[in-house]
Amino acid sequence: MPGPLARRVDATPRLRDTALAMSTDQIVRKPLQVRERSRRTLDQRLSLRFPRLAAVSFRLIGRLPPRSRLRQAALWRAVQLAVEAYNRRDLDAVAIGFQPDLEYYPYREFVEAGLAEPCFHGPSGYRAYIEGTNEVWGADVRLEPTELIDLGDRIVMLADMPMRAQASGVPLGETYASVSTLKDGRVIRQRDFLDQSEALGAVGLRE
Repeated sequence: MPGPLARRVDATPRLRDTALAMSTDQIVRKPLQVRERSRRTLDQRLSLRFPRLAAVSFRLIGRLPPRSRLRQAALWRAVQLAVEAYNRRDLDAVAIGFQPDLEYYPYREFVEAGLAEPCFHGPSGYRAYIEGTNEVWGADVRLEPTELIDLGDRIVMLADMPMRAQASGVPLGETYASVSTLKDGRVIRQRDFLDQSEALGAVGLRE
């Protein structure tokens, strides 16, 4: 696992202000589902081969308002493909939607238990965290999204997270949520939650 713990930075008040500053008709909440089996798509292969072109595409989509049908189609597809990539542990494809200076904050419960550092930096830091947790939970952990919420500069994803304890093989069920801050259409900051109510409350929403 990564090194010793540092002081945890709490961005929750900043997150909570988002929904309070937006009217409800600016917030888009829609179901999100992923395929059980997947592989890299053509657009993912092109994004990995031509990252600058991918960055321009993300930037253009990021400028559109949440109610834009083009933004919704592009954003929902991007998140779907990223989750499918995570489920098959294709972390290079997951990182297509990350900014180089990403700040990734894992579950508060993991940090408090000493299982993870408070923050991981960049796509390489995210990879180190995922590979470290695989040692505990194995590679069977997958996300099964139920809803994606677009607040403009932030998105919230809610999901079920079935897993199996590596040592005992006992199946476990958890819920998952993430709050991601966007910069030029890509994720600059992501905070993960095991409590979906906590994640929604962080951006001023309710279940």
